[in-house]
Amino acid sequence: MSERPGTGVVHMPDVLWGTLPPEVVGPLHPSADDVAHEMIDSIRRRIPEYARPLGSNYGRKMWHAVRRAVGDFLVIVSSPDASWEPLRELYAEIGAYEARKGRSLEGLQTAMRLCGQVAARRFTKEAARLDWPHETLGRLIEALFAYLDAISEAATGGYARVHDRPGSQREHLRARLHAMLTADGPADRVAITQLARSSGWGPPSTIAVVAVRRRDDRPPPLLPPPVLADWHSQAPSLVVPDADRPGHRDLLAGLGDLPAAVGPTVDLSRGGVSLYWARRALELAEAGKIPGGGVIRCVDHLPTLVASAGLDLIEAAIPQRLAPLMELNPNQRRRLVSTLLTYLENGRNAAAAAQRLNVHTQTVRYRLSSLEDLFSGELNAPERHLELLILLHTWQHLLEPPAE
Repeated sequence: MSERPGTGVVHMPDVLWGTLPPEVVGPLHPSADDVAHEMIDSIRRRIPEYARPLGSNYGRKMWHAVRRAVGDFLVIVSSPDASWEPLRELYAEIGAYEARKGRSLEGLQTAMRLCGQVAARRFTKEAARLDWPHETLGRLIEALFAYLDAISEAATGGYARVHDRPGSQREHLRARLHAMLTADGPADRVAITQLARSSGWGPPSTIAVVAVRRRDDRPPPLLPPPVLADWHSQAPSLVVPDADRPGHRDLLAGLGDLPAAVGPTVDLSRGGVSLYWARRALELAEAGKIPGGGVIRCVDHLPTLVASAGLDLIEAAIPQRLAPLMELNPNQRRRLVSTLLTYLENGRNAAAAAQRLNVHTQTVRYRLSSLEDLFSGELNAPERHLELLILLHTWQHLLEPPAE
């Protein structure tokens, strides 16, 4: 092994750099995405711990790491001047992440072996297709396994740096507990209870998960011991025990002005559901669709959150079901949508709607008369009440273009 310029690390074997000329490796680049997908499919089938949805935060991280590893291998194997350091840092961080989550390296190392098997099979097929000599395939396979050894060594180093810190055992257990509580899909209550006791975290009856946005210029805030925190993820989250009990809101006082959203309170086995809605609420607040500032609570914004989950269906239905309103100019439409929604939300009470809109009651009645004409008398049909509430609320809070 030798050090390459600019790396400062002696970990990448010489057999890798410039093993093959670019014209040999070039035809492999177009299939890099397919190879990465095949690798991830193999990992998810063989390692239950990694069988997460690709659309989840963990799934996206896995895709990034695997796709990056495939692409960088093709660059390194065909370029004497390629840089190893960014990939070493990536896999050192992956190893550190596994340690912080309280997992062993066995799953990660198995995943690397599976990726190597997929790559070797694909290279063999490509060798036949491209009519490579046996020597070319042999050099590529040799470089592949040297590469896997190198990224495995980088991951092991990152893992060791976290795992070997003084007092880290309790941190590992708490990190593993956080990961178990917030995983996609139902969690095993028995396993959670056992791990909670081992980590000194008295298992509560319920939990709520909080999605947080960190600011890069600040260290993570200190929170009380009952709160399980994951500050190392790209999308940090907290687990709050028995969040609906009196006084438990104070557990989050240390967040200060950090953007945060609290998911619904759920059973211990359903933390992934709470985290999903907390992240959705935080995204909507950042997009200006629900009021931000302070800690946002999902239960305070149920109509908007529910509508956001079915936004495609509602958006497709609005041109048909609210056609008379959609044909108006933006200012007229905005006034009438606001009036009709407020009127329906106040139990069809024009005086109460006028008070909320801060207009005269006659103004509300005039607008309602216009709406009755637009909808040909259909507004009072009881079967349309709930539908109108859903469509109007979604239009006003999620779809309406901003006023010019």
